[in-house]
Amino acid sequence: MAADEPLVLGIETSCDETGVGIVHGTTLLADAIASSVDTHARFGGVVPEIASRAHLEAMVPTIERALKTAGISAKDLDGIAVTAGPGLAGALLVGVSAAKAYAYALGKPLYGVNHLASHICVDQLEHGKLPEPTMALLVSGGHSSLLLSADITSDVRPMGATIDDAAGEAFDKIARVLDLGFPGGPVIDRLAKEGDPAAIAFPRGLSGSRDPAYDFSFSGLKTAVARWIEAKRAAGEDVPVRDVAASFQEAVVDVLTRKAVRACKDEGVDHLMIGGGVAANSRLRALAQERCERAGIRLRVPRPGLCTDNGAMVAALGSEMVARNRPASDLELSADSSLPVTDPHVPGAHAHAHDHDHVHEVSKGNLYS
Repeated sequence: MAADEPLVLGIETSCDETGVGIVHGTTLLADAIASSVDTHARFGGVVPEIASRAHLEAMVPTIERALKTAGISAKDLDGIAVTAGPGLAGALLVGVSAAKAYAYALGKPLYGVNHLASHICVDQLEHGKLPEPTMALLVSGGHSSLLLSADITSDVRPMGATIDDAAGEAFDKIARVLDLGFPGGPVIDRLAKEGDPAAIAFPRGLSGSRDPAYDFSFSGLKTAVARWIEAKRAAGEDVPVRDVAASFQEAVVDVLTRKAVRACKDEGVDHLMIGGGVAANSRLRALAQERCERAGIRLRVPRPGLCTDNGAMVAALGSEMVARNRPASDLELSADSSLPVTDPHVPGAHAHAHDHDHVHEVSKGNLYS
């Protein structure tokens, strides 16, 4: 671990996880998470107001826990990175406000980064520097995207995205129809292992020759599964939950992996990275591995704990911003719930740069000595 590598703290509050990570270059020193998922479970989904309040309560203790785990003082940091978007507006605001407060008090540069680009960059903590370009398939509760990253700090190009429900959303909704609780991904994955993925022929959305090559649609699949279950119940028959879970899951991962491998081939990219919460799904990993091997593509998937939302991924991208001398954000940084992935980070307005350097200098000695 080189002494001159950036030491960066990352804050992630885009949804219901308060994540704080600390990295040194591409080495993970701490990954502290406080989740409010149990609080939302009784509502069957994430409630934005509850998520924001949970972030407020968890923020300072989670930052302190991360610093303690990393064995460093806040003064040692080279920068503070924070998810500026996309995500839930109120939840993002809590993280951005905290990051600005710490950056101001410590006199450290602030980096507002993109949640999706962070999901790609986190793989560097496990498998080393990302090859450029890298194709990334991001699948989570809020996003299903195919992205081509030529430079993770400045050049991320959307190839395709979900046009309705994201993959994770579909898992949650089908779990609700089957009365399996929230979140739906882990329980469907578990039950699917005991079911037959070929038992029921559920539809593959946007798979026709005239459909968009890289876009995803899971709304029709979700409706088809729900109707199939309702028909069984209406006929007074038992619903074969394990077979439904396996067949539904197969329909989702079949489309995801097929389109991702196709994009790699079309673009001449020999690396595929899969990230986001649904990347923890065991069948997605297995089918992607199988199809990538057949196509001569190297697959990179972070361990499941780094696939779900976490502060380590934000710190990883922040570290890359520092290492590549990208301009810092200024203290007017705002949360942007629909920040496009084409903006991996939010640089500060140059007109204010001098003022904020001065603010940082003034605050260094008297606020956090």
